[in-house]
Amino acid sequence: MTGDRGGAGILWVRAHWVFAGLAVVSVLVVLGYINLSPRVESDFFFSRDDPQLRASVEIDSTFPSPQQIIMRVQGPNIAAPAYLSTIGILTAELNEVEGLTGVHSVTSEADASGSPMWSRLLLPKDGQATNLILLTDGTDPEVLVPRVEAVVEWLRSAEFDVRMSGVPYVVELIRRSLFRDLLVFSVAAVCVFGIMIAAVYRNWLVVLGTLTACVAACTLTISIAHLLGIAIGLMTANIATIVFVLTLSHMVFITSNWHLSVWRAPAGIDDPVGTAVRLTMWPSFWCMFTTLCGFLSLLIASARPLRELGMAGAVGTVTAAAVAYCVYPAFLRAIPKRRGADQWQASLGRIESRLPVSNPTRWLLAFAVVAVLCGLGVRRLSTDPGLLSYFARGSELRAGLEAIDHDGGSSSLNVVVRDTKGERIDTDGVDSKMSQLQEMLEADSSVGVVLSPVVLLADARRAPLAMLLSRSQLLDLMESPRLNSIALSFVTESRDRGLFFARMRESGRAEAREDAIARVGGYVQQAGLEVVLVGGQYDLQAQLGRLIGDSLRIGMSGLLLLFVAVALVVSRSGRVTVAMVASLAAIPFVILGALGHFGVALDIIASPAANVSLAMGVDSMIHLAVRARREARTESNAWQAWLNAREQLWRPILGAALIICAGFGIFSLSAFPPTQRFGLAVVLGTITAATLALIALPFGAAAVGGRR
Repeated sequence: MTGDRGGAGILWVRAHWVFAGLAVVSVLVVLGYINLSPRVESDFFFSRDDPQLRASVEIDSTFPSPQQIIMRVQGPNIAAPAYLSTIGILTAELNEVEGLTGVHSVTSEADASGSPMWSRLLLPKDGQATNLILLTDGTDPEVLVPRVEAVVEWLRSAEFDVRMSGVPYVVELIRRSLFRDLLVFSVAAVCVFGIMIAAVYRNWLVVLGTLTACVAACTLTISIAHLLGIAIGLMTANIATIVFVLTLSHMVFITSNWHLSVWRAPAGIDDPVGTAVRLTMWPSFWCMFTTLCGFLSLLIASARPLRELGMAGAVGTVTAAAVAYCVYPAFLRAIPKRRGADQWQASLGRIESRLPVSNPTRWLLAFAVVAVLCGLGVRRLSTDPGLLSYFARGSELRAGLEAIDHDGGSSSLNVVVRDTKGERIDTDGVDSKMSQLQEMLEADSSVGVVLSPVVLLADARRAPLAMLLSRSQLLDLMESPRLNSIALSFVTESRDRGLFFARMRESGRAEAREDAIARVGGYVQQAGLEVVLVGGQYDLQAQLGRLIGDSLRIGMSGLLLLFVAVALVVSRSGRVTVAMVASLAAIPFVILGALGHFGVALDIIASPAANVSLAMGVDSMIHLAVRARREARTESNAWQAWLNAREQLWRPILGAALIICAGFGIFSLSAFPPTQRFGLAVVLGTITAATLALIALPFGAAAVGGRR
């Protein structure tokens, strides 16, 4: 028997080095064979089969028009021959770029200042710059935008100020920010997490084991997601950090129970690691189950990024638990059993003596007041942030987008209209109504450039002998292939519907997009027309904001209802369940309410922060409730049982909170504001969850259940 034990010990000693080596290999495989460049869609986070996109898809198919990149070029004197010569050279060079089907500028369009269409598109009202309109053929922005940037690079050295906007350019900027954060902060998170784990546990094998398991879980999740066809996208760009946290959560409690098994367990137990695994597995299962259900609930969301996060998160949740229990114990088995016993006991008593142990009513009242005050801010929380909020204030990129936005808007809104009486677009009566609508739209401060059949016809009448043609004949002429069928971009062949294309302003927007769209609909009705379809990026972002709000309400409510059942199972007490659910419910109120009070918008990238924090709170409370029930078997006083449970678990709860806050705190250094908001919300939620678990839950259980 002794020989068998010795052989098994040698195998376990070797096993932890094998796992560490496999983790390194898995990282190399992921970096070498999986495309980690995030995918950001031009339809602003929806897939082509999403119901929210149907109107935009129908508009695009009915009124075909290529996507555009808007380039603003400011020079010393835009009226000088040297400036116009430079624009001419730039136009010619851009026409040679693969992926562009055409370039419109003040040099390519004769008498642009006298054209109703080109004056709107090419000549900003401030008179300090001119625009170039670049028509694309659908080439991937990741490929096209660098080609365009390479062409205009020489202008920057010639004291020209060049700014760009348009969907392809914005999509590429978001992708670059996500990719930079994915690489930089994944590495930084590993370093910071490692330092904090070392500071908390002071054992190099624990550090190596936690990092090995976390890295293995992350790479395995990314690999499985890749096999399932889930690419790195807008939401899944942060999946590595989320899985890192989920894996770490299991291991901190395994480590805590291992310490207890080594230093506080009855004599005769010669397998403290096995004992720790058995003690931790039951509450860990329910922690995994609640987190898994939280991610699976995202699969019913309409926005594709949320569905992708739901699937990737579900894979990561199961993977994190499996790796934590399969890999990490091998590292614990390699640690001498009694190392650091005196230090552990001393620090335990020192910290525990500073935790509140009396006056539960006062503490519970304080927590309730904080939760209510924060909860008042939930109604002020915005899930409809401006497009410019995706870029850091004061940065060169945002300054350029703001300049173009100020000139003529940066987010497209497409409104298809028809006459309420069913008359054709090319009749006098309907033309008059559309002219009235054009004037009302251009008078609205939230609307920039507006193109419509009215502008198209006004521009066509500038041609020689055009005054001799009727509206119908002009539209017939502009529908011909010789003129690139430009009329079909604004009027249907049957002439029963027309398109108003507006570029909406994002700078300084205080109202919700839905309110602005509703006001535009009111203009249509005032003009005697009716809205047939509404689409474009502005509308899609409005719908996305509504979906984020719905997801938060449904997701949080569903998780809390699910947690009622889980709390009953793990605590087997209705009174304790009430205390657990009440404590857990306070977490999203504190997070979302605080963001609302401080005016921090919750974009789609930051929205999962509440779920991550809620999962952390669930873990702590489940482990604490299970331990309190176990202590109650030998402790006649229920209050003392909770104190004993807290004495045993304060270290993993606070340790995990400290590590997570440090790891997500580095997101505040990101140049991508949504990543900053995500990190801020997770840190706030983690602090709240740890505080509620250690103070509010024990006092709540005592107050509800009675202190004996």
